[in-house]
Amino acid sequence: MSNPTNITAEPGVPFVDTVREFDAPVDAVYRAHVEPELLVQWLGPREDKVENVRYDTRVGGRWSFDGASSGGYEFTFSGVFHAVEPGKLLIMTFEFSGAPGEVGIGTTRFEDLGGGRSRISIHDVYPTVEARDMAIGSGMNSGVIEGYERLDEVLAGERV
Repeated sequence: MSNPTNITAEPGVPFVDTVREFDAPVDAVYRAHVEPELLVQWLGPREDKVENVRYDTRVGGRWSFDGASSGGYEFTFSGVFHAVEPGKLLIMTFEFSGAPGEVGIGTTRFEDLGGGRSRISIHDVYPTVEARDMAIGSGMNSGVIEGYERLDEVLAGERV
């Protein structure tokens, strides 16, 4: 059974906080967040297609991926890494092709819980409350939840 994904978006502030535990070691969860060949296996909902994943995981390095929804909507997400501490921390900007110029910044912390378990805590800051609400309204929450369910499968398959 999957662990719950807790997503919080308080009214009136441009933040989204996500917390998720995994029944996998922190190093495996971290690698699944930065290695393109692993990201393509779990990122987003099952019906979406993710490709052209490029991650230059270093301070100043760029990242991006292209996607297509089951309805044929094509999109790109991209950004720049601002802090990289392998197995512990990623800070990176993010921009969605459907909202050019609306650049946010995300902080992802990776925590070793012991016993082969780990937790990620993500704090995403959007440029405005409206931009945050647009992301949530687009189905972001369900995509994140389903993506992490898929990541559970990847981690359980020991392909990481």
